[in-house]
Amino acid sequence: MGKLMLGVIDATTYKKEMNDLTLQRSIAAVPFAGRYRLIDFVLSNMVNSGIESVAIFPKYQYRSLMDHLGSGKNWDLNRKRDGLFLFPSTDLPISHIGSFQHFQQHIDYFLRSTQKYALICNSYTVCNIDYEEVLRRHIMNECDITRICHHGQSLDMFILETSLLLDLIANQQRNHYQSIVDVVNDQTNGLTVCDYEYDGYVAVIDSIERYFHHSLELLQPDVWKQLFLKGRPIYTKVKDEPPTKYTSHACVRNAMIANGCVIEGEIENSIISRSVKIGKEAVVKHSVIMQKSQIGENCHLEYVIVDKDARIGDGVKLIGTPKEPIVIRKGTIQGALMKS
Repeated sequence: MGKLMLGVIDATTYKKEMNDLTLQRSIAAVPFAGRYRLIDFVLSNMVNSGIESVAIFPKYQYRSLMDHLGSGKNWDLNRKRDGLFLFPSTDLPISHIGSFQHFQQHIDYFLRSTQKYALICNSYTVCNIDYEEVLRRHIMNECDITRICHHGQSLDMFILETSLLLDLIANQQRNHYQSIVDVVNDQTNGLTVCDYEYDGYVAVIDSIERYFHHSLELLQPDVWKQLFLKGRPIYTKVKDEPPTKYTSHACVRNAMIANGCVIEGEIENSIISRSVKIGKEAVVKHSVIMQKSQIGENCHLEYVIVDKDARIGDGVKLIGTPKEPIVIRKGTIQGALMKS
């Protein structure tokens, strides 16, 4: 049934609250759970639901997103027919998820698609959902638009017929709808809008505080089991790296550590991405350390997010709080290394 549906990922969203992590990348490309990017979850959900044609609409700082996605091979979307498409935006203002102006610029994609239904999603909601089940409910209940919710709140995920979407795009000036969100929120639109309540695990990453909270939440086994399901894997860019090396000085408790790391210090309740180096007698607690970062010897980090390629010099002490974690921006240097 998923072959009846095309996937549309709206990656145009900009959140000021995420600035420290999005100065050099879009929200969709923010690293999450040690080895993934946020977009991996919605993209994997689509592929696991049988969707074979996915269009991504990015707007801000999308170079790293394109580098991560490549040809779509890692998601089995490098196809001769359908597959993965990227449609960057120009300087058009973006009001809400599912901007009709943005879709209008690339209307050929929708006109050429053979799929009867369209699924529109944002790029920063982390969950493991079966869109085929949502489509079945959409068809059975004869809905015009189905909105996916969690605890009664919209997840900015919508299913509708492609022909209806084309009609809404074509008439956006006349009916004053700028996006699919405007259509759903207008109770006088004459359409049958249904809600699908998803009761699985959901993390909406739209602020640093939420990013930090949901990252460390994954260290709870019951949360991990709800997100990473055996029959519905989350795919990401494959990298060939060696296993992580733990020296005799290493001490690790309740942590998620990706491959390619060298661990010589103490780690507790933290997430460590690929190719990270933790120096001797360094202590890292309640923190997220992203790819290729280096933590010097005798450091003490608590409630800290260290972005990709950052370096922390020897003896540096950084202590934030759960609600206000310290963020070391991508590629920056902290401590004595700044003078070298």
